Amino acid sequence: MLQLAVLRNDTAKVKERLAVKNFKEPELVDQIIALDDERRKLSFQFDDTKAKVNATSKEIGGLMAKGQKEEAEAKKADVETFKKTLAPIEQQLASTEQQLTELLLRLPNLPSELVPPGKTPEENVEVRSGGSKPELPAGAVPHWDLAKRYDLIDFELGNKLTGAGFPVYKGNGAKLQRALIQYFLDYNAAAGYIEHQVPHLVNEASAYGTGQLPDKEGQMYHATVDNFYLIPTSEVPLTNIYRDVILKDTDLPVRLTAYTPCFRREAGSYGAHVRGLNRLHQFDKVEIVQLVHPARSYEVLDEMVAHVEKLVQSLGLPYRILRLCGGDMSFASALTYDFEVWSAAQEKWLEVSSVSNFESYQTNRMKARFKEDGKTQLLHSLNGSSLALPRILAALLENNQDGNGIKLPPVLHRYFGSEMI
Repeated sequence: MLQLAVLRNDTAKVKERLAVKNFKEPELVDQIIALDDERRKLSFQFDDTKAKVNATSKEIGGLMAKGQKEEAEAKKADVETFKKTLAPIEQQLASTEQQLTELLLRLPNLPSELVPPGKTPEENVEVRSGGSKPELPAGAVPHWDLAKRYDLIDFELGNKLTGAGFPVYKGNGAKLQRALIQYFLDYNAAAGYIEHQVPHLVNEASAYGTGQLPDKEGQMYHATVDNFYLIPTSEVPLTNIYRDVILKDTDLPVRLTAYTPCFRREAGSYGAHVRGLNRLHQFDKVEIVQLVHPARSYEVLDEMVAHVEKLVQSLGLPYRILRLCGGDMSFASALTYDFEVWSAAQEKWLEVSSVSNFESYQTNRMKARFKEDGKTQLLHSLNGSSLALPRILAALLENNQDGNGIKLPPVLHRYFGSEMI
């Protein structure tokens, strides 16, 4: 959630940055400021009236002590009059504050000055790339055929058990999933990220804290019995660990990592572009999260991008890094870099990671703060996929197939227990 001070202090700049994100309701900024003016006016009236009640009550005590009962009774009548005017002011103030919060929640985060203009993924900017696209042997097939040939994944069984987008990994397919998860966690831990096991369902406050609500209700699975939400990523529980917490500046930076299954309803339409592992309702992912001093957040963003880049490089996959344009960014992000790997049999790029700086957008919602020199400030939050498994697995299977099987990258040999499938 954007801070009111930001909107008031540079309204024109706020509208200009929202336009980069293709936000369609710039008039909300003026409505919010007008509503905040009303809130300030009501707050002054409430405090002024309350002060009159307190001052007059003190006068009554003094008059009673002097035996001036008649004057005291007159003052009591004044107090009752003040109290009668206080109640409607308090109600109106509460209503205005609620409206203000609801409008603020509709504003996305402001994009960084580094965000390129644009409305579609085609307008994202390639920052750099690495690796070489492999030349596949004759008869090479996409990963869904390889999964069937080597009995790694059963898509039909997942459809029977749950529905489309819920594959069943088995045998070496399940083993490779486990190997990747363990490797990713070990890699993150070696870089100073503290591993956590977190709940796979969160409450409404947590979903609001990281910006999933109210923007993405239709994209999340909702357990209506207890009003819990299945997590779209471990970013949600990890970041919310510090909701309503005030850290010391010496506690920073906070580095967290976790493996969880992830659940997303918006898996997409049917067709070749979503076949196999390309888009799922349930998938596995290892996430990294940092909470940092605001002065360091963009330096930390670069560090996190470099961290994920080395991880992708270690798997031997051709990749490219994209800086997302305004129209392709998430609601809560200030700057996002996407990682894509080359899927050789499909001859297409597959997104496998997003690394984002949210600045104070999430931490303002969560009231996640730190104290420095006696002053309390909002933290900056960042997160990234390190990595999302389905498309990594798809690219590993396709790019490393030969006539004898599928060669695995050396970093996975000890985790998988073999060099090949």
